[in-house]
This record gives sequence, C-alpha cells and structure tokens, in this order.
Amino acid sequence: MKEEFIDFEVGGTTLRIATMTREGQRAPIVFLHGFGSTKEDYADIARYPQFDDHSVIAFDAPGCGESECTDLSVISIPFLQQVAERIVIHFGASKFHIVGHSMGGLTALLLAHSKPSTVLSFTNIEGNLHPEDCFLSRQIIEHTDDDPEQFMASFVARTRRASGYSCGLFASSLPYKVRAGAVAPIFRSMVKLTDHGELLDKFLELPLLRMFMYGDDNRSLSYLGCLQNHDVQLAEIQRCGHFPMYANPLSMWNHIGGFIERTEVGVLNE
Repeated sequence: MKEEFIDFEVGGTTLRIATMTREGQRAPIVFLHGFGSTKEDYADIARYPQFDDHSVIAFDAPGCGESECTDLSVISIPFLQQVAERIVIHFGASKFHIVGHSMGGLTALLLAHSKPSTVLSFTNIEGNLHPEDCFLSRQIIEHTDDDPEQFMASFVARTRRASGYSCGLFASSLPYKVRAGAVAPIFRSMVKLTDHGELLDKFLELPLLRMFMYGDDNRSLSYLGCLQNHDVQLAEIQRCGHFPMYANPLSMWNHIGGFIERTEVGVLNE
C-alpha cells in the first residue's frame, strides 16, 4: 500500500489529506472510515486474496488520523462528502465500489445519492439511516460542554464503560485519532442529517446494489425489515456491535468480498 499526502482546498479551508492507496486492474474500492477511526481500519485488505487486483483508496478524514485541516469548525458530513469527491477525482476513479462505516457510511450515502452513476456498489456498515442511530453523536446534545477537550474526555470515559463489543478498544484510541475541536461540528452535523435528512428514503432510492452490515448486538434496529423488503442485502456480523473491523474482521472482510464479487458478476452480465 502506498501512503502519501494530498493538498487542496474546500470552500477556502486548506486541507492536507493522508491517503493509503493501491493500484490494480479491477474496479477501485473506496473506504470511508467512521468517527474516531482512521484509514488503517482497512489496511488489512492487502491480506485477503479475494481483493487481489482491486485498486484501493482510503484516507483520513479532515480532523482525523494524519490529515490536517486549518479550520476544524467547518467539518460537517456535506464537507466530508466534498472531500471524498475530490479524492476519488484525484485518483481517477470514475466508477468505484464504496464502503463506509458509521460517519463514513453517512458520507458515502450522500456521495452515492448525489452521483449514483459513479458507484458500482455500496457497503454501508451501520451508517446512520434513522434517529436511533445517533447513540454516539447525540451525546453532543445530551452531554453538552463548551470545552472541546472536556467533552472529549467525558465522551471517552462514557464510551470506555459501555458494554458493547470493542467499546473499550475504540475509546482507548479516540484521543489519538480525532482532534477534540472536530468532534462537536461532526456530531452536530450527523444529528441534524439523521433527524431531518430523510436518510432511509435516500438509501432505499439508490439505483445500485447495496449491502447493510450490522453487528448481532444491533439486530433490533427498527428498519432492517424495511431494508430487506427493498432488496438491500443484509449482513449480520456475529459477536459484534458497532465495530466489525475490531470485533470480527474476518467476517466483515468475507461479507464485503463476496458482495463485491457478486456485484461485479452482475455488472459484467448487463
């Protein structure tokens, strides 16, 4: 995998985006990580033979990982969508598979909805679709604090005590993976879009092959039956909550690989 930085501006804000890519002969797979995570969530794709020859594009969102942003306050899901669009253009990906987790799934949904002809398939890993999905981001309202550092410390402490799979692991790395000043604008944008953006309708309307992945801890999500009734493939990951890449990565990668393979067979047979 090749790592490099890409410099550009979005709306007057200067960005330096850390990327992780691989060239290949098969359709690119674009990965968008979740809140509090980084591009390295997907580095192990190189270890799974079913993805051989696929191009890979992953990057750290502004305010996360190694990426730099001159104004953290402007970060929102629509802003992250613009960044993702610039990245795929930079790497010449005119058509691609997209995989997005949580915040990245929401960003991928907006991208796919605005440019559906560019997306070959969409793997949505617990990306926000309904108000019940804001169990992390709504804390910016339920536990408001004007001090970004104090909110981050309290958020980490609450998440570390949570009983779900991988919550302790996720919480332990949060201070190193996301800037405290980016948390509030990201969370407020996620809550606003989830409550008022008609996200479930947008997902169901997409004219492309879709898979929704969720942990078995979350099999009570109210909209799973609706997704299935609209030809969305469901992938339940065993012994897992919100973070399949930490709790059960083998199952996650096998589901993604199988879905993309079936998608490409369908595309080739059109």
